[in-house]
Amino acid sequence: MVKDEQEQEFNIYKINTKEKYNKNKILVVLLMILSLILVLLILINVKRIIDNYKVYKEYEAQIITLKQAEEKKKEEQEKIRQAKLPKLTDEGKQNVENIYHSDTKRAFLTFDDGPSLVTSKILDILKQENVKATFFVLGSNVKKKPELVKRMYDEGHFIANHGYSHVYSQIYSSPQAVLDEYNSCNEEIKKAIGESEYNSHLFRFPGGLAGGPYAELKKQANDLLMQNDILHVDWNALNGDAETNDLSVDFEIQRLNETTENKNSVVILMHDAPSKSITADALPQIITTLRNQGYEFKNFYEIIK
Repeated sequence: MVKDEQEQEFNIYKINTKEKYNKNKILVVLLMILSLILVLLILINVKRIIDNYKVYKEYEAQIITLKQAEEKKKEEQEKIRQAKLPKLTDEGKQNVENIYHSDTKRAFLTFDDGPSLVTSKILDILKQENVKATFFVLGSNVKKKPELVKRMYDEGHFIANHGYSHVYSQIYSSPQAVLDEYNSCNEEIKKAIGESEYNSHLFRFPGGLAGGPYAELKKQANDLLMQNDILHVDWNALNGDAETNDLSVDFEIQRLNETTENKNSVVILMHDAPSKSITADALPQIITTLRNQGYEFKNFYEIIK
């Protein structure tokens, strides 16, 4: 009896030990599963972090590329802006002094007294012919038609200075009055083109520098202008549109041929005032005539550097 009871107790112990072993085994398996899940979660999280980092680096690289492209664009725009701002150098002064001398044939088309409605037609023709010109504008007209001056500037023409009023008694009352006229005109140009640093450094005296009742005062004014880094230029050829009110295309071509004959470098005086519509009509033939004679068109961006 006692033996049976002992065996029964032993058997119970054996069962409990086996059950405990199975529980431990299950616990180990569960721990292993949990560990694997944890490792898997860690790996997934690490991969997510790595992927996010790659995306971030790609985004960062794109931002850097965009910034570099933007900076390059700004640099290029600034170069273009600076190239359109005349800068008077010693080379430029020498170029103006020698404007009528050249080993090759070159023609500077210059227009005085604008802008006006005639200017718009002239700009259309110049654009069609791919020719750059120089406009000696009046400040009073710039104030009236700033959009035409902006168009001149945007299309690569050189905007020079012809004073503000074109009233001789006012302009030539003193050398300082000439400088004041230049400065007043330049202020209107700056406002029209939206460029506060613009200064053409180039003036054409109304009526020209030489001769006339104000000849002595003009000489004094020219000295004052030069002291302020402002050069003057007249002309050595013309189309005759200031010589008569009975203008015609044939007359302008005739005067052009007469005044350009045997000259390599010609600065041609023309006008784009409201009464000079014939000049606009003659311009295509003027350009063709000069091309046929072997002239290459220039403007003062190539002179004042």
